[in-house]
Amino acid sequence: SLPEALAAREPMLLLAVTEFVPNSAAFAYFTAGALRRNISSDVLPRRFPLQLRTKSMGAFSPQLQEHYPDLPMELHLSARRQPLFSCRPDALHGTLFGSAEAFVVLPNATRVPAFLLNIDANVTGKLTITGHRLRGTVKLTGGSPVPQVKKLETLLKIGLWLFGVPWANSEYCPHPVP
Repeated sequence: SLPEALAAREPMLLLAVTEFVPNSAAFAYFTAGALRRNISSDVLPRRFPLQLRTKSMGAFSPQLQEHYPDLPMELHLSARRQPLFSCRPDALHGTLFGSAEAFVVLPNATRVPAFLLNIDANVTGKLTITGHRLRGTVKLTGGSPVPQVKKLETLLKIGLWLFGVPWANSEYCPHPVP
């Protein structure tokens, strides 16, 4: 309890966040158009399990490889609506309304639309401080039973693990907590 922790004089961080904070931030980012990201194969690290080429994206759209053999692709991610968040004692819960539009990049740099996925996801996020570093876990809930969407969901989780948490650590905790 709080009085016992104060009596023990242990270093402690108390953080209180209401739903107003994440929802206001989501509104500001969405209104400013900041919830958009274009991803091409040159942005992804080589260790990423899926490269943005028609050959590897054929799992999501089998006819893609037939029509455009082994060409580069771009993925345009965006929020269709403002994300909604709710604070609960155990975690921050949110609903994301996204879209992922894939394009094939032809040799003359023309972009041909390949497919569009509207992805609405319920997420649960928990922040912890471990080893003087800010850590986070995100869990997607209410996923789709469609196998192709499950594969994409898994890739999004890997992307968050490879990019999201390290970015949060460097952006919001650039120096170890003393």
